[in-house]
Amino acid sequence: MPRLPDRLLPGRPDPLGAQWDGLGVNFAVFSAHASRIDLCIFDPAGRRELARMELPECTDEVFHGYLPEARPGLVYGYRAHGPYLPEHGHRFNPHKLLLDPYGRQMLGEPRWSDALFGYRVGGPRGDLGFDRRDSAAAMPKSVVTDDAFNWGDDRPPDIPWDQTVIYEAHLRGLTIRHEDVWPRERGSFAALASPAVIEHMQRLGITAVELLPIHGFLQDRFLVEKGLRNYWGYSTLSFFAPEPAYLSTGQLDEIRIAIRRLHAAGIEVILDVVYNHTCEGGADGPTLSWRGLDNASYYRLVPGDERHLINETGCGNTVNLAHPRVLQMVMDSLRYWATSFRVDGFRFDLCSALGREGNQGFDPGSGFFDAIRQDPVLSRKKLIAEPWDIGPGGYQLGRHPPGFSEWNDRFRDDVRRFWRGDAAQRADLAGRLTGSGILFEHRRRRPWASVNYLAAHDGFTLNDLVSYAERHNEANGERNRDGHGDNCSANWGAEGPTADPVISATRAGLKRAMLLTLFASHGTPMLLAGDEFGRSQAGNNNAYCQDNETSWIDWALFDTQEGEALAAFTARAVALRRRFATLRSADFLHGRTEPAAGIPDIAWFGEDGEPLSTEAWHDPEGRCLALRRACPGPEADSAEVTLLLLNASALPAEFTLPQPRLAWLRLLDSSAPDAAEAPHRAATLRLAARSACLLAAFPAAKNRTP
Repeated sequence: MPRLPDRLLPGRPDPLGAQWDGLGVNFAVFSAHASRIDLCIFDPAGRRELARMELPECTDEVFHGYLPEARPGLVYGYRAHGPYLPEHGHRFNPHKLLLDPYGRQMLGEPRWSDALFGYRVGGPRGDLGFDRRDSAAAMPKSVVTDDAFNWGDDRPPDIPWDQTVIYEAHLRGLTIRHEDVWPRERGSFAALASPAVIEHMQRLGITAVELLPIHGFLQDRFLVEKGLRNYWGYSTLSFFAPEPAYLSTGQLDEIRIAIRRLHAAGIEVILDVVYNHTCEGGADGPTLSWRGLDNASYYRLVPGDERHLINETGCGNTVNLAHPRVLQMVMDSLRYWATSFRVDGFRFDLCSALGREGNQGFDPGSGFFDAIRQDPVLSRKKLIAEPWDIGPGGYQLGRHPPGFSEWNDRFRDDVRRFWRGDAAQRADLAGRLTGSGILFEHRRRRPWASVNYLAAHDGFTLNDLVSYAERHNEANGERNRDGHGDNCSANWGAEGPTADPVISATRAGLKRAMLLTLFASHGTPMLLAGDEFGRSQAGNNNAYCQDNETSWIDWALFDTQEGEALAAFTARAVALRRRFATLRSADFLHGRTEPAAGIPDIAWFGEDGEPLSTEAWHDPEGRCLALRRACPGPEADSAEVTLLLLNASALPAEFTLPQPRLAWLRLLDSSAPDAAEAPHRAATLRLAARSACLLAAFPAAKNRTP
């Protein structure tokens, strides 16, 4: 390291963060209320502070300075001076080392100590007190980076939405137990790029992997004290720097190499991002970055009681996206991942919170949505909203603006209830099968706006959905009170694993029936990683703190007869979706066109082969349903017709196939998963209890109406 000067040069107020220009590093950090900000330089190990220099200039509320001769690898942090007046929203404390909000790499992780708090923990004044202990020894540090990378002939797959199949996975959990991945790489981006993992996704027909948060995150103190760990990562410590534990090489290029290899395999990468809150929690939380730099700007404060933070996220604070500099930080972060790493899309955690400004409630025309929709880079990415938070009117499914798709928990619950055999589910299921038009068919949105899923990281796995009637979260240390209480699940005769062949057969058949329902539904299907071969979390439906075998995918299951069979069935269902346009329509269907004579683009039937009457739709005991869809066929003079038969009753059902009679091809039957495709010439089809069957035909496209 070159000899450090006594003071910094003025530098520039833009861009924000630490930018290396080949001759030195420019530092720029926003704070509207600080009186002074110091740059602290550390030794390469981050243990010893070598220099502390005031950022010499402040332009438009951005403090900045330039360090000549500094290079990538420089370890640094900030200290912010200003008023410590929590009752007015200000929590400046220069004794606390702060991470750069724009820092692109982190060295180390927080080591829990009371020194991390701006106030004296346990003191008589609570968070109104002031703590003078230096926190640097317990803090991670920011690292200056060089983002140059040779992308070669990389081309993002740019998969159309209506052909997208998402695979939701935890980066660590996906590969930590995979024997075909090098031990030193397991749980990292290098493992994600391994041939074994990529080939598995290709065999399934996956087009996009959606990763749980990979931004640097905090190991929450209350979990550490219980001997647990933050596994999911929804406790963001940095919006720009990746979680250090996910880099087996310690190099950022490990991420770029993984994405380049996935792109070459035709697989997009979507990041689950958490911009609605940070890891600093409520007023009693630690001072790690944003709180110490400008608490009153970065967070939404309670009007008239600025000591406390608005908590519409359930995590102690809500990021203040109504502030232009805070909104800029989020947009800069998104663009950084989209350009420097060529990420293909983002899933926004608690996205309703991002659409709140002031106290006006959710607004699909908020600054965040307007900014992202007009951005020439981000507006072209896949954008997915988790459409709820815990604030007033927080459930906003179907109300996000065009350009966003949304996690559809109505699909999850209605499909679960139907296959559990609940009464009066037929009409609700029909809406879910056709893209939930009642929710999404407005403002020219398409069926792909509905992200359909049976299971996600939050909740039961598919296997546990048919194996447990109740949650079993005792290992979380919250007396089994956390997690969803109503999972729309059933154990079918035994709670948890069983050797009973009848129960096991019922469970296996239901998993196949639900998977076929998922991939035969309009919308964007999302598969939870490992569900394709029966992974279990032993009934834990809130495994956010289980960084162990509970959450890690057990790839040994894939090598079992049952695991291989379920994976093969899943791959067949995905392949059929890719093969038949009627299963992935880009438009909502209303039965107004006839791709073939007498065959409208969509029609519903009962097991008698007759169109469902109003009374039949509302029959609480109706558990059978036939859905016929049609579109122009692969040949100019043909139409493509598919028929999905569903029987959620406890007895076999004799379906009369609807008129006109067609030359049907039986494609896939959940009750006979090994059966090859074969013609079905009979006018009826006997469907086993709790099973689904898909057929196809290619009639002549005569007298097609426009």
